[in-house]
Amino acid sequence: MFLAAILPAACASPIAAPGNHAPAPVLPQTIALRPATGNPIKHVVIIFQENRSFTNIFSGFPGADAPRSGVTKTGQRVKLQPIGFATVDPCHGWSEGIADWDNGKMDGFEANCGANGLPAGLLTYSYLRRDLVAPYWDMAQRYTLADRMFPTEIGPSFTAHLAIIAGTMNLSPTTAVADLPTAEPWGCDAPLGTFTEYVDAQRVEHPLGPFPCYTQFRTMADTLDAAQVSWRYYAPPLSGDGALWSTFDAIKSVRYSSDWGEKVLAPPPRVLKDVAAGKLAAVTWVMPDWAYADHATTGNKGPSWVSAVVNAVGESKYWNSTAIVVMWDDWGGWYDDARPPQVDFRGLGIRVPCIIISPYARAHHVSHTQYEFGSVLRFIEDTFGLPQLGTVADGYSDARATSLSDSFDFTRPPAAFVPIAARYPPSVFLKMKPSYRAPDDI
Repeated sequence: MFLAAILPAACASPIAAPGNHAPAPVLPQTIALRPATGNPIKHVVIIFQENRSFTNIFSGFPGADAPRSGVTKTGQRVKLQPIGFATVDPCHGWSEGIADWDNGKMDGFEANCGANGLPAGLLTYSYLRRDLVAPYWDMAQRYTLADRMFPTEIGPSFTAHLAIIAGTMNLSPTTAVADLPTAEPWGCDAPLGTFTEYVDAQRVEHPLGPFPCYTQFRTMADTLDAAQVSWRYYAPPLSGDGALWSTFDAIKSVRYSSDWGEKVLAPPPRVLKDVAAGKLAAVTWVMPDWAYADHATTGNKGPSWVSAVVNAVGESKYWNSTAIVVMWDDWGGWYDDARPPQVDFRGLGIRVPCIIISPYARAHHVSHTQYEFGSVLRFIEDTFGLPQLGTVADGYSDARATSLSDSFDFTRPPAAFVPIAARYPPSVFLKMKPSYRAPDDI
């Protein structure tokens, strides 16, 4: 179970955030909902997976920018090779992302470190075997595959997870959280003396940033609570992988409020029971456990886990009013050819997969629209008639992002759901105890 004790003193930051930040906009306690005209969506489910570039999963996908080869620093073109999940984990922090991008050349992947600090080499020029990711291909072929989804920031999981709940990780207009906290859990429950690295407007990384219990930016929890729109966030308990992937632990206003324990729930398979019991919230985030994450060095249960969640919704009474967004938090150090537009000092980051599933999603469609993580939040805001989190000047990506709306066709009747075949049944996840992985670069 998640920690339920309220420990206000533990969240006191031992160091101030760098720079002066603009005050967050104040929302009224309630907001009249203004659903988008003709939009029947009443539920949005965001399923997050771990550490895969678009090419690493969808190399060769028809109609998509999905190369079968890549270019190295020497100019050599190499054929991408098939791999499994349990491989060396390439380094994929801020510095590796900048090096991989290489001013748009997209040729720095070979130098990413791997086991024992040695270069991962040509292993990074690879793709996951089709038999292992067949459920993802099935989803992409039936619905909409977006081949231009970019993270808000160049870097690893922590900032990506902040972006999918807040659309930003800015500490000020010219500084932003980067890389990982120096201790676990990644949030208000971290031991005192924990720091978060941050990056400045010149893209210089600094190691001694603030304690990871943030008050510097708003999140969707603020917006949804003010509008009385229901939400839930399913993640592992803090004693397990929630030390990494329970990101609302890093938001002080959630960690020390009734939202913690009422809306932040563990373990992730609880979502399967809640959907079956008719308890799907209007907005739902679903994080993985280490045992069924797509992270390198894990097993191969990730695609089955995602299928279980999709099937639970698809076979429920909610299908005709739901949009599901399956996406990956960062590129994991794996090769990708798409040049991420650099829209500010944070990124955009290296391209990740995104599958949009709904009875109204464009069928058998590849979207080439440029999306970013703020696009998901913008779609939620447009769907429920909610205000944006803040301004572009203050770093909120939902204010500038293109909504996912163009990947839907709300003029046609809802398509019937067909279950996604998977190797492991939902019962595997319902019976599974939360896992704990060895310390690792996440």
